[in-house]
Amino acid sequence: MTKDDPAPVILIDDDSDLLRATRQTLELAGFAVSAYAVAKEALAALDRNFAGVVVSDIRMPEIDGLQLFDRVLQLDPDIPVILVTGHGDIAIAVKAIKDGAYDFITKPFAAERLAQSVARAAEKRRLVMENRALREAAEQAQEGLPLIGQTPAMERLRRTLRQIADTDVDVLVTGETGSGKEVVASLLHRWSRRAKGNFVALNCGTLPETVIESELFGHEAGAFTGAQKKRVGRIEHSSGGTLFLDEIESMPAATQVQMLRVLEMREVTPLGTNEVRPVDLRVVAAAKVDLGDADQRGDFREDLYYRLNVVTLSIPPLRERRDDVPLLFGYFAERAAARFRRAVPATSAAVQRHLKEHDWPGNVRELAHFAERFVLGLEAIAEASSPAAVRNDSSAPLPERLDRYEAEIIRETLGRNDGDVRRTIQALGIPRKTFYDKLQRHGIVRSDFSK
Repeated sequence: MTKDDPAPVILIDDDSDLLRATRQTLELAGFAVSAYAVAKEALAALDRNFAGVVVSDIRMPEIDGLQLFDRVLQLDPDIPVILVTGHGDIAIAVKAIKDGAYDFITKPFAAERLAQSVARAAEKRRLVMENRALREAAEQAQEGLPLIGQTPAMERLRRTLRQIADTDVDVLVTGETGSGKEVVASLLHRWSRRAKGNFVALNCGTLPETVIESELFGHEAGAFTGAQKKRVGRIEHSSGGTLFLDEIESMPAATQVQMLRVLEMREVTPLGTNEVRPVDLRVVAAAKVDLGDADQRGDFREDLYYRLNVVTLSIPPLRERRDDVPLLFGYFAERAAARFRRAVPATSAAVQRHLKEHDWPGNVRELAHFAERFVLGLEAIAEASSPAAVRNDSSAPLPERLDRYEAEIIRETLGRNDGDVRRTIQALGIPRKTFYDKLQRHGIVRSDFSK
């Protein structure tokens, strides 16, 4: 249940007229009510995952309200139970409060009194459920599930990873900067029988063309100027394990031809020798663009794309799974608090609005850095405005709205260019000094958007 969903309420009363009237009261207040005349039927609809509030009359046949409360306590002591009582049962209700009941309401009661109590109880239950989900996510992360998220897309991704991890099939991972492509590659390695071998990662976009060939294929001593001793290449070093090639769309054309042969023949020939060495290879390649789209693929070889594209995994950007943002933020904030030895601060309305409305162009990496700054108390950064707030806050003065809009443009441009200063400045058309001045003014951290 998200914060915007109507909170579920289980209502029990053996008086049919009062049951109908109370149900109408709560539904008018915005709750999703399930009404029961018998406590036994209500208990059958309850379990530990119930995300709402129980409202029950005390005096009922067979199972009364107090017995119902005891059974709910056994199911989950954190489920809020509100007891409705007559004047003669007030002492009993007070004892129930001491035993853990959330509230009691005396008949006859005002509709507003009941609605307010249920609203407070529902908010408490929502926070309990969010905290549980956070703890479960943290436990999963420690057990090798750092792809935190409860949205269907993330559940499908984790399920697919489990299915293919031990198949030795080559995999192509697509996703925006900061979305977790290396995390996916690492999990494929750790969950496979290759886990005892090496996980070897190489970013094809960070190495010059003159170096990448030697890095991948290795070389013999004297193979070229400066090659003073033999070097085992990344491909050979990953034999028996997993080779992760990030930003493969940046691989030089000549290297692509060689890589295609390696994938087809499962053998490598280091520079400076004619010796062919067999390799037990599994390749996980990652790309920021859709290599299946000819326009986005550019100079990347189509035959290499099809050779890699045995299985394709797509990681959704954070803006397409917004329901995961609070969960991820809570996890990263807890982790940062432990790292910095600080308590997690209370989350202000401005921070909550930012979490909900910001587009997160830097994806999970940006959110993790945001959580760290939040824990460190950098409030000005934490309360940075979101694109939706910029567009919708017509009450703000014009200069303030213009400042927010400028900050939004800079963030989006940094996100598109992976935090690269040169490309961002070129796209914005402003001098370098002006760019850095604006970063400082708006509290933007460039590294949030870097690979």
